[in-house]
Amino acid sequence: MILKKPVKLEGEWNFDVQKGYQFKTELAYENGKQIIEIDSPSFLGGSGNRLGPMGYCVAGITSCFITTFMTILSKQGIRLGKMRINAECNINFAKTFDISEEPITEGINFEIDADSIDNTTTLDRQQLRHLITMAEERCPAIYSMSHIIKVNAKLK
Repeated sequence: MILKKPVKLEGEWNFDVQKGYQFKTELAYENGKQIIEIDSPSFLGGSGNRLGPMGYCVAGITSCFITTFMTILSKQGIRLGKMRINAECNINFAKTFDISEEPITEGINFEIDADSIDNTTTLDRQQLRHLITMAEERCPAIYSMSHIIKVNAKLK
């Protein structure tokens, strides 16, 4: 079992506004590749034609968290018939525009709706809250948000 896996991508800025996106990358995954086109909202200089970078961030964090939670549930032998999650992350662009030093975000909120597979078994809410805490502690995306990640940006 491989426990360490690099995540790599190569992307390119698009200077042709007619294409409708600002940034494009091709991401490889276990069974293939996918092209992702990203465009910022118009107030950030984009055209708003594609999902913006922060939308991808919130989707990635949410997906990572719920996957971690479902893995923990599975290991506990808990089977669900329904799992829905609502995520909310308020982004403050004041620092981006050099208006103030306010935090860019103060966090992400998840609201989880889960039911047992047969809708007759009552799920132990206290146990689920404990398993949510475990998922918060073990989720790679949440870890990345809550710990300093060294960034090394250099010119080629």
